[in-house]
Amino acid sequence: MLHAALYRRLAADDDRAAYWVRHVRLGIALTEVVAVAVGGYVLLTPGSAVRTGTLLALAGVAIVVSPLLLLLPLAKMVRDPRGVLLLYGWSLAVTGLVTVASRVDGGAASPMFALLFLALAFMAIAYPPWGVVAMGSVMTGSYLIGVAGADVDSSATFIGAVMATCTVLCAMASANQWEAHDRQTLLLRASEALAATDPLTGCLNRRAFLDRLDRAAGAAGSGEAWVVCLVDLDGFKGVNDRGGHAAGDAVLRSVTAALSGVVRETDTVARLGGDEFAVLAEATPGEGEGLAARVRDAVAGVGADLGVTASVGVTALRPGDEGHAVLGRADQAMYRSKGAGGNRVTAVAG
Repeated sequence: MLHAALYRRLAADDDRAAYWVRHVRLGIALTEVVAVAVGGYVLLTPGSAVRTGTLLALAGVAIVVSPLLLLLPLAKMVRDPRGVLLLYGWSLAVTGLVTVASRVDGGAASPMFALLFLALAFMAIAYPPWGVVAMGSVMTGSYLIGVAGADVDSSATFIGAVMATCTVLCAMASANQWEAHDRQTLLLRASEALAATDPLTGCLNRRAFLDRLDRAAGAAGSGEAWVVCLVDLDGFKGVNDRGGHAAGDAVLRSVTAALSGVVRETDTVARLGGDEFAVLAEATPGEGEGLAARVRDAVAGVGADLGVTASVGVTALRPGDEGHAVLGRADQAMYRSKGAGGNRVTAVAG
């Protein structure tokens, strides 16, 4: 659990990845500003030549090195669970620079240790909660051991306790932010699923099917073979007339289950509206006719006691196809099946 909490993937989509890239850029800009401020502080306060030269060198390292992060494939890295290591490494580097600078500037008497609180605040709006705890613990230990060192007294102990408390508060703020993000992500996914799902049968609706059909048409231009089966139920009106809409709804759900049972998991079953269904499958035209026959038989099986069968039209996708045009061809084929008496398959060339 701790491993999963520390190595949490930062982004799963382009928008979230862009957010993290902006965040890294903001962190680089903040590092530059702080480094310049440190340089100004060093030049405006008296000290030995060694102290001045060392602190200016450390500030120069931060100014020169931090922009190099922009050379990394940030958008790709934040999609990987290991991408958070970039943030941890950055925090460790900042902690090291601040610790050394504070030690050179006078140890516990130096005001530069306050930069660690700035780093903690930055982590609160970026890192996973346990990442904040881990890095905050490192910073607190670095202050007590590396900055105060042998000079640890009640004052240094108090500052260490404040830093530990600040770490807890920052972790709580991080947890709230990540929880809000997760909740928003779940709501968006649920909304997308509802928008793409037929509420009665649970399969895809017409809009979602057309989206997949357009993508398959694009893949057909790359040499992949796809077919569409358009299914219209024969005798369905009689079911509604005899048993009412509840009986009709039960048939539609049974047909959906039957269609899903004869296709592969990678194929798509959708209800286009009323008693009309469609199947999208990766298959050659010959395989498509076999699939259409299985679809017809499956519907005949669940509708045998109700007089429900299926008229099926099947067509192959061709390069340059558009979704509505494909459905139009399949629709023509389906009407030929229906015109010939129903419960049959008609194929039309793609």
